[in-house]
Amino acid sequence: MLDMKVLREQPEVIRANLEKRGDTARIPVLENAMRWDRDWREGQRELDHLRHQRNVVTGEIRELKAAGRDAGAKIREAAELPERIRSLEARVDEIQRNLRDAMLRIPNLLHESVPKGATEEDNLEVRRWGKPKAPAFELKGHAELAEALGIADFERGRKAAGAGFVYLLGDLARLDQALLRFGTDFLVKRGFTPVFPPHALRRSAYEGMVDLTAFEEVMYKVEGEDLFLIATSEHPLGAMFMDEILDADRLPLKFAGVATQFRKEIGAHGVDTKGLFRMHQFNKVEQFVFCRPEESWRIHEELQKNTEDFYKALGIPFRVVTLCSGDTGKVAAKTYDMEAWFPRQNAYREVGSNSNCTDYQARRLNIRGGKAGGEKFLVHTLNNTLVATSRCMVAILENFQRADGTVTVPKVLRAYMGGLSKVGEKQGRATKRKSPHRRTRRGES
Repeated sequence: MLDMKVLREQPEVIRANLEKRGDTARIPVLENAMRWDRDWREGQRELDHLRHQRNVVTGEIRELKAAGRDAGAKIREAAELPERIRSLEARVDEIQRNLRDAMLRIPNLLHESVPKGATEEDNLEVRRWGKPKAPAFELKGHAELAEALGIADFERGRKAAGAGFVYLLGDLARLDQALLRFGTDFLVKRGFTPVFPPHALRRSAYEGMVDLTAFEEVMYKVEGEDLFLIATSEHPLGAMFMDEILDADRLPLKFAGVATQFRKEIGAHGVDTKGLFRMHQFNKVEQFVFCRPEESWRIHEELQKNTEDFYKALGIPFRVVTLCSGDTGKVAAKTYDMEAWFPRQNAYREVGSNSNCTDYQARRLNIRGGKAGGEKFLVHTLNNTLVATSRCMVAILENFQRADGTVTVPKVLRAYMGGLSKVGEKQGRATKRKSPHRRTRRGES
């Protein structure tokens, strides 16, 4: 949420930001916020006047009675004030709710370095690492390869849970866990604290992290409860300190969140229903930082370096792009996307995002820093995907695929897989589909 001071003193800055983002549909929201803010301030002034008048009349009644004079008129005047005050309080509260709802929908102010553009085609490439190798043989699609090796079962995943779910088996399940464990150890060595966060959040906490009016359609809601399954692990990490004051001497706080995420985005965005690249359920190691405002842009670059060093350790070529204004998320002031090389697709594709959200989320969540008795300040929050395992596994299956149909395990992961150097040798025989037999009914043995 933006600072109310900007709304009152520099509304043209917010309007220009909406125009740069290509989000002019929210200009009426800005105008409503300005109107509700004026109405709230006028209502608050009138409310303060009525409360003052109540105190004055109460004093006058006391003085009249002490002097033995008739206080009837003042008593009647005093009797009318409580209802007027209650009525105005209700109106001011309603205006304040409307104002907050509008402010929650106005996106963060973009950093001046964010390039203007409308779509991902306008994103600005920053740098590349690694030289993509031309395959010496025809690469198999990762889903086809994984099924042939018996290390993933998409059909049974669909049968049990629907499209967008999968059973990871054998070496692929171990590879997923290896990426999580290596990612966690990688960040611990760089000063991060591991966290297993809640996998569900209340609406009040979620609204502090994102604009739910835009995000709710891709989320799973727990029916009958005020709970949403997390769509990405930075959400519970950011909400961890809502309504708290953090010790300024302990900042920055750096967390490595390890969690399973849940999204409806496959159906919502019409992507392929088979494969690991976009799933309804996936695992991730997330970097999340709470820091002083003056530290956030340095830390933004530090988080980016962490992810780049991680992919360098895996040996996967990548490029980094700065998202343009129209492609930058509503809560972010600036975002880098990490794009790994996928040789079968002959393209770089997104595997993670690194965002500086400045004080936007902290203001929504009321997270401040400071010392007891000292001045308080809103912290800045940053998040960056170190590794989303499903997408990273696709990159591994494509970049390290061998002509014999197996896949070389990156050296840094082998210690987490019992020394295994190749994925796919004689795996999953017990789970491969056999000739059709009579299906066993539920309850039969």
